[in-house]
Amino acid sequence: MQSAVVRGVRLVYEVLGNRGPWVAMSPGGRRGLAPDRALGVLLAEAGFRVLVYDRRNTGASEIGFPGQSESHEQAEDLFALLQTLGTGPAYVAGCSSGSRLSLLLALHHPEAVKALLLWRVTGGEFAAKRLAFNYYGQFIAAVEQGGLEAVMETEHFAAMIAANPANRKILEGMGAEAFLAAMKRWLAGFHQGALHPVAGLTPDEMRRIALPTLIVPGNDRTHRCAAGQAAHRLMPNSEYRELMDHDLDVDVDLDGWAKKNGTLAAYFVDFLRRRERAS
Repeated sequence: MQSAVVRGVRLVYEVLGNRGPWVAMSPGGRRGLAPDRALGVLLAEAGFRVLVYDRRNTGASEIGFPGQSESHEQAEDLFALLQTLGTGPAYVAGCSSGSRLSLLLALHHPEAVKALLLWRVTGGEFAAKRLAFNYYGQFIAAVEQGGLEAVMETEHFAAMIAANPANRKILEGMGAEAFLAAMKRWLAGFHQGALHPVAGLTPDEMRRIALPTLIVPGNDRTHRCAAGQAAHRLMPNSEYRELMDHDLDVDVDLDGWAKKNGTLAAYFVDFLRRRERAS
């Protein structure tokens, strides 16, 4: 595994394949690169060079809490990482929270993006409440009740410290007060865009993204099919393909999607090859 320091944080990454157009993949939630690596391998086998990486605050990468919005910071990180690796304009693929950062990257740095591949787009009131707690609320409660030691004992931060012991020192260097302020600031930033049809961007911002886009909607309470449909309606140059035949009454359907990697990869490869022929 390789790493690079961008914008003050060290990001762990892997490049799958050694030829072909670049595809940068950002997973969902607070997950690192591992869950989507299998999908990346399928794209690499089809002739693409795939960047999979741990975003800041995920996996073995370092933690850092600047700015008003975590998704915005992660979008700027990916922009900087692509520049560091010298990829030139790349295809940018994102799932769930990874789709938010991909959309923000396309909005603010369209010159860096050839096209977007988005799956399991997030939207709706249930997702807004669930993710606000998962990303920020639980850690606000932990630091208020037990200080940084309680934060470092949560499942997420304990795993990040185990993967990269430097993260303990980074947290300790921040102190509880600064950590609490950062979580409250990012929670406020999340709330600002959480109830839009597609979480994180206003409808007008979505309409401004004219890049070719493939949208594959989700099928659970956090990733409603309706959110993917909204993205398709709003984005003027988007295609829409469903993978799941009905919505499930579950918070997330990770197992179901893992079983569909082959079909999802086929959708992506078809789209990517058509874009390459058109360029």
